[in-house]
Amino acid sequence: MSDTFDPRASYAPGLFAGKTAVVTGGGRGIGKAIAVGFAQLGANVVIASNAPEELETAAPDIEALGVECLALEVNIRDVASVEAFRDATVERFGAADYLVNNAGGQFQAHPLDISDNGWRAVIDLNLNGTWNVCSRFMRHMMERGEGSIVNLAHVFSFERGAPMFAHSGAARAGVVNLTRSLAPYLEERGVTINVLAPGTTISPEAAANYGMTVEEWRAQPSRARYADPEDMAAIVLFLCSPAARMLNGAVIVADAASTQFNWAARGTDDLFDEVQALFD
Repeated sequence: MSDTFDPRASYAPGLFAGKTAVVTGGGRGIGKAIAVGFAQLGANVVIASNAPEELETAAPDIEALGVECLALEVNIRDVASVEAFRDATVERFGAADYLVNNAGGQFQAHPLDISDNGWRAVIDLNLNGTWNVCSRFMRHMMERGEGSIVNLAHVFSFERGAPMFAHSGAARAGVVNLTRSLAPYLEERGVTINVLAPGTTISPEAAANYGMTVEEWRAQPSRARYADPEDMAAIVLFLCSPAARMLNGAVIVADAASTQFNWAARGTDDLFDEVQALFD
């Protein structure tokens, strides 16, 4: 973390005691921070990933917090794999109380450089994969009459588009619409479903994708603060807590106002100069 405060410590100890949280992409980065956050607050945790080496590293860290952890290798693009994932979760813990669809991925590319296979792969992973997991777990939650689902998107999911991530932007925009479309049906059975769209979040794995260390990335100039995975985890914990029971079909953009710095009608320099003048 960039400082000594862990925002996950804001919550009451034992908040999720006796519950089970399911986190896809739970072996590293934001997903692992979410899984650890649930464990810190007493929940048993199921982490799913298509990278078994990440599961092997993450599971002991979670179990060290005094809870049980089920680590499963899952391909969210494959329906049979997802159904086996759901069945193993229910068999082990009896229920899935919280589901976090964090698994996904994309690559930066000019739209003219995206191949048909590249387009389909990103759509299949981010949109179809999220649907596969939601559709297999939400009926279980609805039958129980309780539960929370959080789908992760990103700040390129909305009106301004995603010029360097056209495939991922389209897929994640679909996740936002899917979430809003499912919310009324889930609300009828006491289940909430919301979206978290993180801004720039720095983890060792994310930095490595750009050939940098965390320290090198943090040294890059930015007018908005960079997030740690723990910042995003704390928001997910809120969305699954009783404090968020009136949020359903909502979208939280957690980007420290970074998308507001480049307005179409005004330059960022003008905006920055006005803000700076308040402190001179």
